[in-house]
Amino acid sequence: MITWWNYQWLLFYFIFGQLNVYYVTSAWPSLNVSKIQLLGLFDNISNTSESNKLCVHSRAMFKAAILLSQKYNIRIEEQLIGWQSAETDGDIIDPLSKTCQILSYSNIVGIVGPGLSREAHLLAAFGKRIGIPVISYSVTDPDLSDRNAYPSFFRTVPSDNSTALAIVKLFIRFNWTSCIIIYQNDAFGSGAAKVIHELFINHDLLVEEFIIFDVATLHIRGDLKTFLMNSVARIVILWVQSDYIPSILNDALKYNVLGPHFTWILSSSISLDNFDKIFQNNLIGLLTIEPVTASIVNAPINTTLLDEAYQIWQQYEPESFPGSTKVDFYALFAFDATWSLIQSLEKFCSTLKNNSSSCLSFTESSFCFHRRFVHSDLLLNTLSRTDFLGVSGPIKFTVDGTDRINGSYYYVQNVQRCSNELNFVPVLEYSDSNNWKMFQDTNVIIWPGNSLVCPSGRATLKGRSLRIGVIESIPFTMVINIVDKFGQNKKELIGYIPELIELLQDRIGFISNITLASSNQTYSGLIQSVANGDYDIVVGDVTETSIRRELVSFSNAIFDNSLHIVMRKTPDINIDLLSFLKSFSFNLWLLVLCAIIYAGLLICLLERNDNEILKNRSKLSQLIMSIWYSFGNLVGYGVDFHVNTAAGRLVTASLYILSLILVATFTANLASNLTILKSKNFISGIDDIKKGKIPFNRIGLRAGTASEDYYLREISGDTRSYYAFETVQELFNNLLNGIVDAIIIDTSIAEYITNNIYCNLTIVGEEFDKGVYGIVSKKYWFYNEDLDVNILSLRESGELEDLRGKWFQRQGCPNLYETSTEMGINSMSGLFLIFAIITILSLLLFIWTKRYIVKKYLSKFLHRRKFNIPK
Repeated sequence: MITWWNYQWLLFYFIFGQLNVYYVTSAWPSLNVSKIQLLGLFDNISNTSESNKLCVHSRAMFKAAILLSQKYNIRIEEQLIGWQSAETDGDIIDPLSKTCQILSYSNIVGIVGPGLSREAHLLAAFGKRIGIPVISYSVTDPDLSDRNAYPSFFRTVPSDNSTALAIVKLFIRFNWTSCIIIYQNDAFGSGAAKVIHELFINHDLLVEEFIIFDVATLHIRGDLKTFLMNSVARIVILWVQSDYIPSILNDALKYNVLGPHFTWILSSSISLDNFDKIFQNNLIGLLTIEPVTASIVNAPINTTLLDEAYQIWQQYEPESFPGSTKVDFYALFAFDATWSLIQSLEKFCSTLKNNSSSCLSFTESSFCFHRRFVHSDLLLNTLSRTDFLGVSGPIKFTVDGTDRINGSYYYVQNVQRCSNELNFVPVLEYSDSNNWKMFQDTNVIIWPGNSLVCPSGRATLKGRSLRIGVIESIPFTMVINIVDKFGQNKKELIGYIPELIELLQDRIGFISNITLASSNQTYSGLIQSVANGDYDIVVGDVTETSIRRELVSFSNAIFDNSLHIVMRKTPDINIDLLSFLKSFSFNLWLLVLCAIIYAGLLICLLERNDNEILKNRSKLSQLIMSIWYSFGNLVGYGVDFHVNTAAGRLVTASLYILSLILVATFTANLASNLTILKSKNFISGIDDIKKGKIPFNRIGLRAGTASEDYYLREISGDTRSYYAFETVQELFNNLLNGIVDAIIIDTSIAEYITNNIYCNLTIVGEEFDKGVYGIVSKKYWFYNEDLDVNILSLRESGELEDLRGKWFQRQGCPNLYETSTEMGINSMSGLFLIFAIITILSLLLFIWTKRYIVKKYLSKFLHRRKFNIPK
């Protein structure tokens, strides 16, 4: 029971204690005398237009809902429903304190509100204690969705569970993979950050950084610029109350971490008039994701209720009514929260008409925490089964959760310039039954930087100044001297690497600051320079290895590579005049000779009496002609007479068969032997190096390279027994001068050098230790993904292959030095010597047969000369 003294004390406290309890203006009818009342709690933290608009609109729709229930003559135990309302200041105790005070003298059977998540936790626990429902229109903390923990709590606004899912689907739509979350350190901010993070993990997305906005100090904890610039993500989700957004955005503008480099997604829209016009272009592209009512996405709503509520609002408080299209969405959620309580009370009490006690009975106590709604379980159960079409969409609850099911709608607004002014323009819409789609009558999104191209969501190199290290290496990077237009001598870099940097610069838009490494710099030293931060990247013929990957990162391949052995070309020293005969063994040649003589004897025996060519010859002449016949048929060219007997023809057939096989076999073996002779080197490949066919101290390597790593790992077992040189030039000079017999070097350099510069060097054996060159960057560098995507794009477009063809398919050495299957004079000299001997013998034979004619001619010549000599 409330005593007279208690009532006087409370009245004095309310008047002079500055409890900030909001009493209705004189325009609204006074309904706080009703025995059945609902309490409305509305946030009014500051005088900013954003919070004031939400507070005024929500309070008006709360009252309109109660007046509309009176218009519909909705009575509870013959009593019309009344109201009490209060404003809260953001302190978590404030709404609890005011609710407790009001409960001490009013019959409150339900609470609409509060406005802030941090206030709702205590108030929901209080509602559980005294057994009355608390239904919020703007609290979104996902922790409040637990029906077991908060059995008396409900809400008509979609929770952050739904919002987080909508954000995930938004990221999937635009192929974004990571973000930074800035959130305020209370239930509203931390709850949203937590559920977004959990859903991101479930969908293989990443929150790169959590940044806290302290609601006590109203400042970011830490350096906002450092946080953002040191993160690979370029999508920023700002989850703070609308009152805090302008100050954070102003800091972002000051630090230049808004557009065009970052895409910000705000939890609510704000007025853009408070920002300096100098920075307004940086605001273009801002996005908001906000809960909206069903009508915004063309879903059904209760237009009858809405129109009548607006009429009541305009009747009693016309000065605050903004027009039907400008009412804050949270005000419509407030109406549906109030209407849910009204309908639940009506339905609940109608089921207890035959009950002897009142359906709204309390266990009385002068202390609010000791009050208890008698039929709490029945009322909460009735509210859990509420199902109707409200002014914000379908309203339906379940006994398993505190959130409304279905009816979760969102839209994305985009800051665009319209009529030379910045405005938030709806561009996307979403419902829990459908995915994101373009907003009605909207077909374009303006992204940061006033661009129509959707940002990648990651750190990009566009506009960044890069310290690029390169190393001289033919033909990757070469230094030439040129004369500029002022007549001054200057050095210029040419080659595969400078042109690759230029291609990437044109495609990405970074600013290059190229530094040529000193001539004594090793590749291992370059790797260490990147790890130490001396360069942002190193671009060159740097092979990716596991040891190097422990220190730095490598981009996608810019060049496929392997290792090769290079040696001097050496002329053939041993001249074998009879090398062409080595296709057959001596025994085989002897057998062939015997076969020719044997066949000749048979032909002579079989044909001497029947063949006109042989009849009139001496026996020796017959034998020689028969052997000639056998030889001619064996080599496949025939002779100048034919056999006449059947037996002779049979012997001839055997010669043909023998000729077919012997000539083919000789030809094949001769070609094979001569090819092997031509391509023969001192060693055949890397296996011969491993077997020690060349002394290890006669092998040259360049220090600090992948070839040195390979040699130590695969050949010498970490023993430095080779000849180490500092530069490529030293490597080739010492090979040419005979200091070393072989060098191991990258295939790309070996091919270029042997084809264009040192034509007396040759590549030996097959390639080995295949690998790739990559652009070196610091480990976990923010821009690795951007670099990789653009390198892959160059490869797919064929530009990398064209660049390789330009610099590596040149052929500067004459054909004399090309490796081919042509045979030289040396390999065939014996054949031509035999030919010469045979021709000389034939000439001598000719002279012998014409000896008498020659003798007679010589006698006449000598006699004529004798008479012509003067006396």
